[in-house]
Amino acid sequence: YTVYYPADDTKELDLMLTGRYGGIGAIIRYDLVRKTVVIDEPYEDTPAAKAGLRKGDVIVSIDDSTMTGKPAAYVSSHLRGDAGSTFEIKIMRPSTGKTFRKIITREQIQQPAVAYYGVQPGGIGYLCLTSYTENCARDVRRAVLDMKHQGMKSLVLDLRGNGGGLLDDALSCIDLVAPEGTLAYAEDQNGTRTVLGSSTGDSYVSLPMVCLVNGNTASAAELFASSLRTLNGARLVGTTTMGKGTIQSSPQRLSDGSAVVITVAKLICGDGSCFDGTGLSVDVDRPLTADEQTAYYDYTVENDPQIQRAVSTAQQMSGTTTVSGVNEAASSEAASDSTAADSAAAEAASSEAAASSETAAESAASSEETASSTAE
Repeated sequence: YTVYYPADDTKELDLMLTGRYGGIGAIIRYDLVRKTVVIDEPYEDTPAAKAGLRKGDVIVSIDDSTMTGKPAAYVSSHLRGDAGSTFEIKIMRPSTGKTFRKIITREQIQQPAVAYYGVQPGGIGYLCLTSYTENCARDVRRAVLDMKHQGMKSLVLDLRGNGGGLLDDALSCIDLVAPEGTLAYAEDQNGTRTVLGSSTGDSYVSLPMVCLVNGNTASAAELFASSLRTLNGARLVGTTTMGKGTIQSSPQRLSDGSAVVITVAKLICGDGSCFDGTGLSVDVDRPLTADEQTAYYDYTVENDPQIQRAVSTAQQMSGTTTVSGVNEAASSEAASDSTAADSAAAEAASSEAAASSETAAESAASSEETASSTAE
């Protein structure tokens, strides 16, 4: 995960550190089914939203350069640029099968760490956390306090596709909700461990918690999920996480304007466990079926099957009844898994199961960003 940034490519580094960049204001993903890059989520009041781009739109070309079959990093390099610059994008909308072109002017974008939050019927709080950038703890704090005021009884934290970010900021986010305890250690090549951070318990959230994760939940996001499982008794729902448990140095700026980020230590959880190379096993396994993967970009918070499973798990933990809009079958299925989930949660508190092998997504992941999604 050591990365070299040429002098003309340090904008990627700035994005990693600040969450600010010149672009269109959208998350893009490589669609494994369609074998192309699609719009995953346009941010509100950004060039992408103003141009009418929607979740699931396929990026066909940019300035007449074809994007079909190209990796997300290649498409990203064409979408980003100086604020005020313009380009033409060609889009295919699967729901209609039609293509159209738009002229878009790039703007300075602040990538939101909290993509969405709100209290669902039955008092189920839902917070989608996309990354850990500067000041993300401030946004998480505001969201949690707001949901508390709305009568939140349990909390679902969606970490799917969260590739990590700045470790100090991730530790600050954990401190916001966790009771008092050690959060993480750095282990050097000699096996010496140094405490990275601890939680004070001053803002401890004692509500039942669920962390929704997948194979693209990595690094600091894995530490977040593991810490909440150990300290808050949170359950993990979804699929085994990526397994990136290493620490990179702060960017080392070189005299020619380039920079390098170097792997310097192994990341150890506060309970002494390490998920590097194995990932975190989940308490409630809920992969997407082939059909669900195809429909992924059409899902909303109300009908996403993995969110439904996370919500039904939160309901079990808080003792609430099934809320409207939650799939009854998912709730029933999760209930039948309750005994197994309790056992798995207890086992996971002492050690993480090695439930997945290294994947192409893992080897392609950058040191601080998600392997599958990019902010544009």
